[in-house]
Amino acid sequence: MSEAAKLPQIARLKPYYAELQKGRSYYWCACGLSRNQPFCDGSHQGSGIESVRYTAEEEAQEVLFCACKRTAKVPFCDGAHNNLSGAYELDDPDSERNRGIDLITAGGDGMARLDGGCYVLTPVKITCSQRAGLRFAPVISAASGGRYQSQYYFEQDSTEPTVVHFADSHVILFVSSGSGTLNISGQSFGVGLHCGVYVRPGEAFAMIPDAGQILSVFASACPLPVEPEFPGANPTGFDHNHPERVIGIDQDQRTGMGDRYFQVLIDATMGCEVAAQFIGEIPPSKAAPHCHLYEESLIVLSGEGMMWTESHKAAVAAGDIIFLPPKQKHSLQCTSSERMLLAGVISPGNNPSINY
Repeated sequence: MSEAAKLPQIARLKPYYAELQKGRSYYWCACGLSRNQPFCDGSHQGSGIESVRYTAEEEAQEVLFCACKRTAKVPFCDGAHNNLSGAYELDDPDSERNRGIDLITAGGDGMARLDGGCYVLTPVKITCSQRAGLRFAPVISAASGGRYQSQYYFEQDSTEPTVVHFADSHVILFVSSGSGTLNISGQSFGVGLHCGVYVRPGEAFAMIPDAGQILSVFASACPLPVEPEFPGANPTGFDHNHPERVIGIDQDQRTGMGDRYFQVLIDATMGCEVAAQFIGEIPPSKAAPHCHLYEESLIVLSGEGMMWTESHKAAVAAGDIIFLPPKQKHSLQCTSSERMLLAGVISPGNNPSINY
């Protein structure tokens, strides 16, 4: 049988969601011919492609079985379906159904609340607390619905840094403005606009802006929502097993998703196994409604558009934060003539291209 003949059939593009029983074995259809997708029904006989056995490791384990049969992470989706049609799946914002979606505006707290706990927050409308030269405010917390991450905005305009500690959480920073030095438990790193920074559990950090600069970062603490502590001194104890902590935008490292792109900045390759940080861009368009198994936060860096859920939508613009709980159906639209630039954190997970 030729190699072309062995190429599996695409059952559909997006993966199949399933909730599994611990210890039970499941046989994933690899050939794409089964009428009982995503599971094998014996249709592969004679195709030269065998089904794949998977035994659930957790009770009520939620998985996404690959439906396009092109995954490199058998039997689970790895986002390969996003590139099979040559374009990302889109939706018409002017369809009859979409014209009936209610537009929600932000309240006095700067938050526009959508379906299922999703919200859009305009940080400039919230009040910051201050500690010496450091201003800070929560943008995602347990109180606002965070289950796997909390996120704080920090702004430092003084060379007398305030030490920030998030206990035993993994902390992922994104520099939203300015440049300077970030000291992580005694180890100093130069940082600049739109770079990602990783702080290991138990470590603390302090921000030192360059002369005349205001250094601003968003800090996501994972895996559980926690509040920052402010010890008087930056403790030693930098984890030298993970020396690389800062990464910037590199066009050569970006991954395509049809006509849109993303680059993973922080993930398990740098030591963070509970979350991933990425930066991405989307063209003028509205994505088709979809869901993720992970919790997601997005920072709109440039451009403007609309965040959609089942029955509500809210305008988004540069500087806004979008929070998406797991399994919440949503769609992000870019209405700018230029592409929208976003920075995001997902937890738990390591691949922002996986959707269903």
